[in-house]
Amino acid sequence: MSFVVAGIGAGLVSALLFAVVITGSPLAFLLSYAAPLPVFIVALGWRHLSGLVAAVAGAAAIAVALRYQAGLAFAIGIALPAWAISYQALLGRTDQNGTTEWYPVGRLLLWVIGTSALVTLMGAMAVAGDHEAYRTAMQRSITAVLSGSVPGMPPPNLPTGFTVDDVASVLAVWAPFLAGAAFVPMLAANLWMAAKAVHLSGRLPRPWPFLPATNLPQEALAVTAAALVLAFMPGFFGFFGMAILGAAVSGFMLNGLAGIHEMSMGKPMRSGLLVAVYLGLVIGGTILLPLIAIFGFVDCLLRLRARRGFPPPSTPTPI
Repeated sequence: MSFVVAGIGAGLVSALLFAVVITGSPLAFLLSYAAPLPVFIVALGWRHLSGLVAAVAGAAAIAVALRYQAGLAFAIGIALPAWAISYQALLGRTDQNGTTEWYPVGRLLLWVIGTSALVTLMGAMAVAGDHEAYRTAMQRSITAVLSGSVPGMPPPNLPTGFTVDDVASVLAVWAPFLAGAAFVPMLAANLWMAAKAVHLSGRLPRPWPFLPATNLPQEALAVTAAALVLAFMPGFFGFFGMAILGAAVSGFMLNGLAGIHEMSMGKPMRSGLLVAVYLGLVIGGTILLPLIAIFGFVDCLLRLRARRGFPPPSTPTPI
């Protein structure tokens, strides 16, 4: 029954991290991004049943302490995605020689992309069952933020010639794309931190993968093409297409970063290149991020690293 105790504890910690956002402080927002972390840790270290217990315990705690809608939002947006991705991460198959082939990290990243888009869609449908009603509510919320009506959030400086209503209208259209794009690195970062902690503790069942060799499967290209078509459809169909596109862009960006890490191995000035890349992401991310995403897309399409003879992502290890 240790997995039950661990799951309940992790669920309560995750619920606390999720609930602190109601204070409205910048630190609370940062802490809320780590809300999936305890669920990831317990699901990876104590197996998926413990992660499921954490999801139920956390959702129940928030429903009792706040309201049932908040508990549902926690379950759909935080706990269940962390549980599902952890379950996929620990999948493996054993051959007749007793070696295990673990679920590839590239395919796991594709799961993160799909999960992020699906959570974005479900969150929007929870706000309003009708797409136009959701668009109106989103535009109203963005207008409140841009006009400085939200306590503790000063109004930003808008570009010359643009009104609050103009910017709010544009952001409301791009909201699913931006939400999907933001959710991917949040899930990926929490998964990495949780897996690293569990690995260091000796509880991670699978060996630590060679992360620079992470390569999205080419199914990601088909998913992106389908999302592009879907984005032009009306209502929540178009919303879902935009969410998938945003998540895919982030996924290709992570794929591009992995490619930079792997293709620079053994090269002179590798450390300087990586420092420059990450400093560029911090200083001029709006310019560099799309370029890395394009590189990640081309790498996925043409299999650049495979053509250069790089080793496979992981080597099967005996159980």
